[in-house]
Amino acid sequence: MDASRNPHQKFQQVEDRENLALEETTIAEALKEANYQTFFAGKWHLGEQGHWPNDQGFDFNLGGHHRGSPPGGYYAPWNNPVLKSKKSGEYLTERLTEESISFLKKRKTDQPFLLYLSYYNVHTPIQPYRKKIEHFQQKANQQFEEDSPPITERDAKSRARQDNPEYASMIAAVDLSVGSLMKTLAELQLEENTTVIFFSDNGGLCTKPTPGPTSNLPLRSGKGWLYEGGVREPMIVRSPGITKAGSVCETPIVSMDFFPTILELAGLPSQPHLHADGQSLVPLLNGQGQSEERTFYWHYPHYHGSNWCPGASIREGDWKLIEFYQEGTRELYNLKEDPGEQENLVSENPVKSLELQQKLAQWQKMMKAKMPQPLE
Repeated sequence: MDASRNPHQKFQQVEDRENLALEETTIAEALKEANYQTFFAGKWHLGEQGHWPNDQGFDFNLGGHHRGSPPGGYYAPWNNPVLKSKKSGEYLTERLTEESISFLKKRKTDQPFLLYLSYYNVHTPIQPYRKKIEHFQQKANQQFEEDSPPITERDAKSRARQDNPEYASMIAAVDLSVGSLMKTLAELQLEENTTVIFFSDNGGLCTKPTPGPTSNLPLRSGKGWLYEGGVREPMIVRSPGITKAGSVCETPIVSMDFFPTILELAGLPSQPHLHADGQSLVPLLNGQGQSEERTFYWHYPHYHGSNWCPGASIREGDWKLIEFYQEGTRELYNLKEDPGEQENLVSENPVKSLELQQKLAQWQKMMKAKMPQPLE
């Protein structure tokens, strides 16, 4: 978001990279060197042409380009430069699934594969999945008689209830598509030798100048914010011989962990110089757990369309500190006792607050993080 669109702007827009540097080694490039076929479908959003999936280690690219939202929407005729529609009214999510299934059926069977499917759902524009919208409209009419008052979040509003049929129908589209993929793995006798990782890149869009299309309660706020509703998402991993069906792990992880995890699952040597921010999740997946407690950092010095203003946060154990540069304030929460981040403990626990503040500052200095500069 352009900072000038925020009426209370205090800082200059922080400029950063607009692409994934070609000199970086992706998981696709690492696996390709190990004779993997590599397939990408869906949202890329990591740079202009020349930085697309085919330039970053993927043999196939269906739909990945510079845009973050689907140009032209979810129904054909859309306007995707690397995925032309086949028929009028075609639904993008279904098409990406069909292309992924086609790859599975036509792949070279003497090679292992990486299938990276990055659905646009659920990104704006919020357009109902026509096959399921009536079901959720009826469900909403039966459950909700009155509108739910929004939750005030500084200058923004959060949706206080999951009651949007259009959003729910878009989630259902993903559910059905993932089911089709899992069925295909079984039909091709691949399910017992394939690891499936299912996750989201951020929390649902809950908070905006007006309420967003979904609610993340009991977690606070959503996409674009550093509250738990914006940065905490569930993840499902199915890895036969490694994971136990139905098991639950509460240990927090981060997506940078996928690189070393996939290398280990593939029987390949780790490459710490490439995945310095990640740790293999195999010990967690097989129930052995990890011995060392980790500290997590977030640095987001930008203005965002959700009405988030520049800030940063740190999580260590159950403790989490958030800095709000726009207001010059800090908030401290104990996530074990207060996962909804309702009780700010900065005044009650100044020692912990200062400790985390200093660790966050040290990390930002070590990472040479760009800090927001005041407007002239």
